[in-house]
Parts: sequence; structure tokens; C-alpha cells
Amino acid sequence: MSRRPSVLGLIAVGAVTVAVVATSSGIAGLVPGSEPETAAAGRGPAGADGRWVTSWTSMPQLTEPHNMPPAPFTQENLVLADSTLRQTVRVSVGGQHMRIRLSNAFGGAPLPITSASVALPAGGQAGVSEIEPGTSRPVTFSGRSSVVIPVGAQMVSDPISFSLAARSNLTVTLYLAEGQASNNVTSHPGSRTTSHLLAGNHVADATLPGATPTDHWYFLSGLEVPARTGATAVMLGDSLTDGRGSTTNGNDRWPDQLLGRLHASRVTANVAVVNQAAGGNRVLNDGLGPNALARLDRDVLAQSGARWLIVFEGVNDIGTAEATEAAQKAVAEDLITAYDQIVTRAHAQGITVYGATLTPFGGNTGYDDAAGTREGARQTVNHWIRTSGRFDAVLDFDRAARDPANPRQLLPAFDTGDHLHLNPTGYRALANAVPGWLFRH
Repeated sequence: MSRRPSVLGLIAVGAVTVAVVATSSGIAGLVPGSEPETAAAGRGPAGADGRWVTSWTSMPQLTEPHNMPPAPFTQENLVLADSTLRQTVRVSVGGQHMRIRLSNAFGGAPLPITSASVALPAGGQAGVSEIEPGTSRPVTFSGRSSVVIPVGAQMVSDPISFSLAARSNLTVTLYLAEGQASNNVTSHPGSRTTSHLLAGNHVADATLPGATPTDHWYFLSGLEVPARTGATAVMLGDSLTDGRGSTTNGNDRWPDQLLGRLHASRVTANVAVVNQAAGGNRVLNDGLGPNALARLDRDVLAQSGARWLIVFEGVNDIGTAEATEAAQKAVAEDLITAYDQIVTRAHAQGITVYGATLTPFGGNTGYDDAAGTREGARQTVNHWIRTSGRFDAVLDFDRAARDPANPRQLLPAFDTGDHLHLNPTGYRALANAVPGWLFRH
């Protein structure tokens, strides 16, 4: 049954405030007035001015014991010795050249990469162990086929000549002859994408018979392409952005679906959308990964070509604080201060910042409380996001995801069943709540 359009939220851009009108199929239009114009970014031939844009990321984290590479690839103080690691990623924008980033941010020892390659996955699919024959290309670092990444550091590869289509899957294969001599390793557990492990050096092999699958990414933290006229939008968030509840190898998180919407329009087809979120992450305190304030420089400000930032994080701060009026008042105030700091620091680097309201968690066993103190904190935070004017635009994800008949809860059709995380249909609703014109440049 169709529903009448409703006001999804107020979007404030500069001194202009417009209302976004939503229907059951998404955004119907903007009222009043026409879409605003924005200043064009510096233009130039691809790569001629040395500029790159980040096309894909995964937020580096310290790997928890249960997310380590499966046996026999993890031993005492040794990981992936004489092992091939094959991973697939879905890029946002493409090009004729690219370079990859490898991270040892949380490693307990230097990370020796013996050799690496990139290729097209079989059938263009995510999460497969096979590559298309003849597409493998070697990866070098300052002209060397092997590299040792120091503790806490990252390495950027040399540019690789490779025809990479927008929104396509890419395979990256690493071989570690010695392995990493520690059980502290860098990964992104919430990959929602299957990787494959096999003993021996199989970097250039088209198939990996007998490989061990694991749904995590290790060491790989970014991919860049020459800038041309493109720019990058960075998503800063927690499991709701990392995609808990989405489809493994389906690439249907809300940032993925937003990318599809943007690329359907000629004027935003060169926008990269990168996901710097992690399940359990918090704004104020470390949890699964460093807190958002601590990782802002690494995960946002240091990203090549970063032009926009969407902040959609804070529910874990509210949900893990004590369910008392004093504790929830404090966490709401601290979150507001943190958002203000994020805006200040991003604006200093010329990055436009959009704030998303926090979605409901009513009925969630861990976060909801009978007295409603945590719901009160969520409402306080959302009121500030909507009305403070600190963000360059406000994305009302709360209104997009909540049940109109019970606004403290998610719409049942969007709910995975835990009353906190969204399914792919719910993530589509969030993607549809983001006006594409906010990314014109």
C-alpha cells in the first residue's frame, strides 16, 4: 500500500535550508527552490598534478583472537608463514592506473610482504578465489617486488597500469614467505567479503585449489586512482555503516547503495565513496578499533582526495554508557562536543561535513532500557544534529529508518531482528535519504 510523501528531514546548506521529501521509493524532490550550485574543484589531466583519490578503504583494526587467520595459518607469535592471501574489494571509481595501501598499524612486528599482485576476479565476482587468466599484474613498492612494513606504518605501492572500471571488483593477492612474527596483526574483521588462504606462493596462480576461506580482510587498507575530476566522500561510522546485516559478498551496505545512486547521475558519476567504519566502534572511547576522534586524522583527513565527510556514529557510546540520567546526560553532552570537534578539524582541511541522526534501538536487549534514559540521550543528540547548524547538511537517518507507529523502534521491514541493525532494504532507505546534489563539485 503506497503512503503519502512525508518530510524526511531538514537539510541545511550554508544559509539555505531545504526539506527533503521522501516517498516509499526514495527521495521525490526538494522544496523549496532549486538545487544549490557549488564551486568546482581544481581540474587537470589525470595524475598530471600528482593528485589521487581514494577509491576503496577498510578501517585498520587490531585483530581479535577469534578473527585471526584460521588454523594452520596462525601459530604462536607467527601468522601466515609461507602463505598466500587472496582478497577481493569493490572499488568505487576506476581508472587506467591505481595503487594500493598496505597497513601494519596494529602489528606487533614488522610485516614482510614477499610479493603481491592485482587481477580481475573470475566472473567479476566478490569473494571468489579464482582470477581471470591473463589479468594478473605484479605490485611493486619503490620499484621493489618485496617490502617490509615497519610497526605502525603503511606502504603505498607504485602506480599499477590496470584498466579498472568503476564499481568493479578487484583481486589483491599477497604472499608472505616469512609470515609476521606476532599475533598482533592488522585487519578489518567486518569485511562482509570472503578471502582465501593457501600454503605456498600462489600470487600469480589463476586458481587456489583447496584454499581456506575466511570472511575478513588482512593488511589491505586502501586503493587509489588518479584524480582527474573526481573526489572522495568518507563515511565515518560503526557497524551500521560497516554493514552488519548486509549480504556477505553482496556489497549492499548503505554506502554501497549510495554509490550506485550517485553513479547513476552523470554529474556525480566521478564521486568515490569509501567506508571507514567498524562494528563496535565508538566516538568517545576505544572499543573495536580506536575511537572516532583518535582515528579522524588517519581515516578521514589523510585520505587522498577527501572532499566530503558523513558522520553517522554515536549509538555505541550511548548504548555502552550506564542507563542512568547522569551518565546519559554526560554522554550526550560529550558526543555533541565530539561532533563539534570533528566539524572543526575537517573544515580546517577544506572538507565538507554532513551529520546523520542516530537510528532507533528500541527493543534491543543490550542498549534499550526500561526507563528510556538511553532513548532520551539519543533524542538529545539528534535534536542537536538537526538544529545546531554546525553540520553543512543534516541527513535524517532516524526518520528514514524508524517505524512511524513506534518511533523508538526501527521499521519492522528494515530490522534484522536485533532491533538495532538494518537489513539490505533498510540500508537502501538510508542511501535514499542522502540527496545526490550534496556531492556536486
